[in-house]
Amino acid sequence: MSTIVALSTPRGRGAIGVIRFSGPSSLSIVQSLTHHEGGYEPRKATLAQVKHGPGDEILDEVIVTYFKAPHSLTGEDVVELACHGSPAVIRQVIEMSLQIGARLAGPGEFTLRAVANGKINLAEAEAIRDLIDSQTQAAAKQAARQLNGELSSTLEPLKNALLEVIVLLESAVEFVEDDLPETSATAIEAKLHWLGHELHKLADSYSAGHLLQDGVKVAITGRPNVGKSSLFNRLAKRDRAIVTDVPGTTRDTLTESVDIGGIPMVLTDTAGQRSTRDDIETLGIERAQQAMSDADLILLVLDGTVPFSADDQELLFRSEGSKRLVVVNKCDVAICANGDLPLGIESIKISAKTGEGIDELRTSMLAQFDNPAVDSGGLLITNARHHDLLCRAGNELESAIAALRERRSEELVLVPLHNGLRYLGEITGETTTEDILSKIFSTFCIGK
Repeated sequence: MSTIVALSTPRGRGAIGVIRFSGPSSLSIVQSLTHHEGGYEPRKATLAQVKHGPGDEILDEVIVTYFKAPHSLTGEDVVELACHGSPAVIRQVIEMSLQIGARLAGPGEFTLRAVANGKINLAEAEAIRDLIDSQTQAAAKQAARQLNGELSSTLEPLKNALLEVIVLLESAVEFVEDDLPETSATAIEAKLHWLGHELHKLADSYSAGHLLQDGVKVAITGRPNVGKSSLFNRLAKRDRAIVTDVPGTTRDTLTESVDIGGIPMVLTDTAGQRSTRDDIETLGIERAQQAMSDADLILLVLDGTVPFSADDQELLFRSEGSKRLVVVNKCDVAICANGDLPLGIESIKISAKTGEGIDELRTSMLAQFDNPAVDSGGLLITNARHHDLLCRAGNELESAIAALRERRSEELVLVPLHNGLRYLGEITGETTTEDILSKIFSTFCIGK
């Protein structure tokens, strides 16, 4: 196995940069870099100097920490070298390491080696990636739970129960000449029903759980000068967009990620939509329409100080069929003139200037989606791959139940049960193919 090296802290200038090595030559490579005579005691931070050139010039003072196999992140010899966070120093240390015999690590290769050496399973490895990518505290909590093995421990009794059914049916194939007794078939069917219910219940949590990880795209749209950019700034809690009284100030889309009730929401401020001969404004309007098409939720902003217009009606028609909230702005200026909305169209009255009605708007935005029950303590499926495999396993159990009811042979009942067990094994990596592993770890950052 080769020895890999990579920067494990973010790129750029910083106080400290941590360079990580993993593999059989990790310690010898670091010793060559530092010429440290005393050696390195496992799990003890040691001050050393990185030297280079024919005169052994000091490049940097570093802290070296050695983790001896198998008691390390990857299960191999691991050395972490903490140097000052100069990009020039970090680059030179890594280049010297490559010349000595290390190889630059690929995306997620340290974590992949941890999976290969049994230090963590695949679901826990994916939780590391999700924890790094989490945008809200709620998402970080769910990722931390999966990293601590909660998903694996939830699946383990389900896999064991399925395995018991498989063993029973395999024994019937081998040792029983006649068909299964009615009582045994009924008991097996009941257990499979219970298993299917548990798997589908877990899979159903994805509708809420994926919001924590993937977030929600929100497009703020409306006619020019209705207060879209003011609302954007109010929801973002900072002056991100330029706000003026001149219609058409916003010419392009502007995005900002915000945390609303634990859900990451990507707000997009769009150009005001109207007929225009200005080429630049036309491009902005086209991008606004594209943002509406891509959005999970549309905030259609109307001006509360003017009557409902044909242009407003056109925007209502264009956003029909999408998740949408109609927001009547400027209700602080005067009694809302925009009270003649079409029958059946409900609205939320706000003032982006004073903040009136904004809390109600945030609540309504959350209500458009399944509440992930952030504080309920329940485990949520946040990974699309896990959701797909849980659904596949549940469908296979339904096929097995149908075969049992039709009194088919044990061999035909066993086929979907083995498939279901394999799908559950793919979640934790027990039966995952190399191609799938490569695809998963290509989404990781280098150095992790």
